[in-house]
Amino acid sequence: MKGIVFTEFLELVEDKFGLEVVDEIIEKSELPSGGAYTAVGTYDFSEMLSLLTHLSDHSKISIDALLLTYAEHFFKVLADSYPGLIDKYDDPIKLLSSIENHIHTEVQKIYPDAELPTFEVIDKTSTTLVMIYKSSRAMYNFGLGLMNKTFEHYKSSATIILEKIKEDGTEVKFSITKN
Repeated sequence: MKGIVFTEFLELVEDKFGLEVVDEIIEKSELPSGGAYTAVGTYDFSEMLSLLTHLSDHSKISIDALLLTYAEHFFKVLADSYPGLIDKYDDPIKLLSSIENHIHTEVQKIYPDAELPTFEVIDKTSTTLVMIYKSSRAMYNFGLGLMNKTFEHYKSSATIILEKIKEDGTEVKFSITKN
């Protein structure tokens, strides 16, 4: 997992909970990296899971809810850092349906060794989108949060229904209807 995911996560934790909580979750996680991340480095997903677990224990907020909140923060980071990825589109359905063929292709250019989830478009109209998310990391709520922020970015809204195809969350169907 790319370091930018870790650095931004810890920045969000510091903003929302304070530096003491950042130190606490790093210490409790006993991370191989020691919690010293660079944006371009690559780190094991187990470190993120450990940080999330300890933050959830500390805050009493579910990991799923933390991932949603983090995705909202991360969308802003992406929009500010890589406006060309988002500004190319004039509609949230168009942007979301291009994740696999455009967005992830561009991310791979910036971070060649990034391990990204896949999003297979099953059905698309001007107001609906059905996609299958697949990832060994089961961070579908992070994806859901990014989708929510995508609609907000375009001053739009949507109903997004997720259905776990695999109980462990490594394969999820997103059914999106623009309101």
